[in-house]
Amino acid sequence: MRVTKAVIPAAGLGTRFLPATKATPKEMLPVVDKPAIQYVVEEAAAAGLADVLMVTGRNKRPLEDHFDRNTELESALAGKGDHERLAAVRTSNELATVHYVRQGDPLGLGHAVLMAEHHVGAQPFAVLLGDDLIDPRDPLLAPMITVRDQFGGSVVALMEVGLDQIHLYGCAAVRGPVVQVEGLDVVEVTDLVEKPARQDAPSSLAVIGRYVLDASVFDAIKQTPPGRGGEIQLTDALRSLASADPALGGGVRGVVFRGRRYDTGDRLDYLKAVVRLACERVDLGPEFTRWLESFVAGSESA
Repeated sequence: MRVTKAVIPAAGLGTRFLPATKATPKEMLPVVDKPAIQYVVEEAAAAGLADVLMVTGRNKRPLEDHFDRNTELESALAGKGDHERLAAVRTSNELATVHYVRQGDPLGLGHAVLMAEHHVGAQPFAVLLGDDLIDPRDPLLAPMITVRDQFGGSVVALMEVGLDQIHLYGCAAVRGPVVQVEGLDVVEVTDLVEKPARQDAPSSLAVIGRYVLDASVFDAIKQTPPGRGGEIQLTDALRSLASADPALGGGVRGVVFRGRRYDTGDRLDYLKAVVRLACERVDLGPEFTRWLESFVAGSESA
């Protein structure tokens, strides 16, 4: 079955960005001039997934408003002849058909994914975490869907990180042979560990926020007890699928990503993402880069 639906968990409280996220969802924090969540929906749409389910929680109404029509604003812009901004405003509600479901209790990523079962049904589906922005010049989701088409089972995105950082991620044990799919290395995942200590990490391959999952993951989540932090971890559910019968939706493969990725879940990395993307903008980059070079030179002199 083809992958046609995307699930975006967006129920987190965003505590690392308080007080900015006291009344504003962290997913709506701007990265240059678009909210972070729009980059994620754009990525799903670019991979051919026009059916998007957002798993939300309390105080997430701005997400629904952003992907809905704002006829008053559109009329005002049209009346001024501001067609450029009018097109930008309309883009967000034309990207995909966006649905919403509330998670209720924040019981972990596995539980958030389980909330999508009714919408997804028996189909394979993609999961995109809003904290990871993947540069559109380095496609990841579309090749992952191709891997799912070829091998079945579930697919996770992997990235090499330093062992001093591995405790921040799920970590994968893998085995070859390495297969090339659309220019990316694909490996078989034999085990997964959620946020291991450095000495317990089976590799330096971290699981980043892109998944293409077989519908069998729903039963696996239901059978997964609370793990690290007392939450139902998606990593733990995928660990059971890694050794499950492929005829029943088992098997997990990893796509090793070496492209450009921007982490907006950490304050420092969020600032780096804004600077990098602003520098690469045709309309902002040249002037902003000159200012940045001048600012850095002045700081070093001081």
